[in-house]
Amino acid sequence: MTSTPKRIALLSRRNLRWSSGMVLMAYVAMHLLNHAMGLVSLETAEAVLRWAVALWHSLPGTVLLYGAAVVHIALAFSALWERRTWHMPASQALRIGLGLALPLLLAAHLAATRGPYTVAGFEATYAQALRSLWGADGWRQVLVMVVAWTHGCMGLHFALRRRPVWHRAQPLLLTVAVVLPLLAALGFLSMGREVDARPVAIAQPPANVATLLRTTANAGRVGYAVGLAVLFVALAWRSRSERLGARTITLTYPDHTIRVPLGWSVLEASRKHGIAHLSVCGGRARCSTCRIRVSGPPENCPPPDADEQKTLARVRAELDVRLACQLRPLGDLRVAPVLSARATGPNRLGSERDVAVLFVDLRRWSGLSEKQWPFDLVYVLDRYFALVGDAVHEAGGVANQYIGDSVMALFGLEDNLQAACRGAVQAARLIDERMHAWSAEFELEFGQTLGFGIGIHAGSAAVAEVGHRDVRSFTAVGEVVNTASRLQDQTKVKGVTLVISAFAAQQAGITVTEVSAERIQVRGRQEPLDVLMLDSSSLTGLGDKRPVSDGSIVGTSTSRPQVGT
Repeated sequence: MTSTPKRIALLSRRNLRWSSGMVLMAYVAMHLLNHAMGLVSLETAEAVLRWAVALWHSLPGTVLLYGAAVVHIALAFSALWERRTWHMPASQALRIGLGLALPLLLAAHLAATRGPYTVAGFEATYAQALRSLWGADGWRQVLVMVVAWTHGCMGLHFALRRRPVWHRAQPLLLTVAVVLPLLAALGFLSMGREVDARPVAIAQPPANVATLLRTTANAGRVGYAVGLAVLFVALAWRSRSERLGARTITLTYPDHTIRVPLGWSVLEASRKHGIAHLSVCGGRARCSTCRIRVSGPPENCPPPDADEQKTLARVRAELDVRLACQLRPLGDLRVAPVLSARATGPNRLGSERDVAVLFVDLRRWSGLSEKQWPFDLVYVLDRYFALVGDAVHEAGGVANQYIGDSVMALFGLEDNLQAACRGAVQAARLIDERMHAWSAEFELEFGQTLGFGIGIHAGSAAVAEVGHRDVRSFTAVGEVVNTASRLQDQTKVKGVTLVISAFAAQQAGITVTEVSAERIQVRGRQEPLDVLMLDSSSLTGLGDKRPVSDGSIVGTSTSRPQVGT
């Protein structure tokens, strides 16, 4: 009974678009690599081509490649038909334009390469293709490569740009994105000159076959262009009909009330009427940034499809929360964006990345506040915040939140997770050292000692600027932040200076043993967490530690923390 919903989810439009796009991207990447082999020699490129032909000209390869192309184009036409407004970011418009232009550019290429193999049974070789494409049509081959590669790279970037791994790998990925098509173009140029420079025996298809291929290519181009023109004419006709008297619905925002034709998505309505509405993925239900809280008659709110359900489940959205890019109301509704979009655009939302979070809390503050004058307390807090802030800064972190007598610090905004965790541990060691030095002085002034506790955890979090109107602050949100705070609370219970998760300790290069690791239940988490509990002497000793070569942990779980809500 449970297999049917899973099958439906696997066949969702988002999964089909992603899968077909990855197949086409793999084909283009292999094609470019094959062209680049021409820089070595024509024979090398021919040898690599034989492997590619064995894959893509086989029956499974042919079905996979051309099936992916048909599915991708059909989904593109479907997405265009569903679009009610052309208000979109310029980058998204460029990606759509490049994708629509590809079939027109590929027609002649297919007629010169795959056509002779399919129709006349000729062997697919570079020499064969170059005779057809070299010369006046050579520029077209380079243009096809650039357009196909750029469209694919933009699609991957839009789909994955909010993932920490993609963010960290961007310099390398950008280098590959630029260098690979350049090498392919140079390889194609080199092979073309090599074919021109020396005679190569090439069997040409009969004149009737060549004529058939040209006619087929032209017919394909004309057919695709006509289909595209019909789609745009239909879109324009529908837009005109909606303006002249189609049924409209009312959407009530917190600060606006608008009327839009029936069938529009909430995100399209926002963009059409200039209402700031955050959307990172381009309206494909890949992210949850456009989510809205909805109220109104249930019959006016159609149920979410599989893609939307998956995204909403990932963020554990409540029942009245929907994705604005997917919800097309059937009647009047009240909607309120969950995430605010400011004038500077979605980049201020920040990004999801791997960080280490440190929480430090001052002990016995309540008793001190009962005995001292308020201005004395201000002095104490100022000195305490300066001490902690300087230690965090020296260790490469940012003390971004001062809450009462607690400080939250982030590590890893510019570094990888291992460096972030090492920095957090170093900051904890500096805080411990300086707090103990200050405590002796403090006892002479105020008649009591200072206590404190530190919690450290690491994982993925959304790093963003949050707040309201003019009062905003930079922070991180996610399970890793909540857990770091709870670990700081554990220092009171266990009577230690630092409680650090075993995962963060491993990333910092600290060897965890069965004796030093302890599994505890942390409030707010369903699963228990392996932690290290360190007193001041143990924390001071970490200054001489060096990362272990294999980063292994003995006797504890090394599973990666998951982002929560």
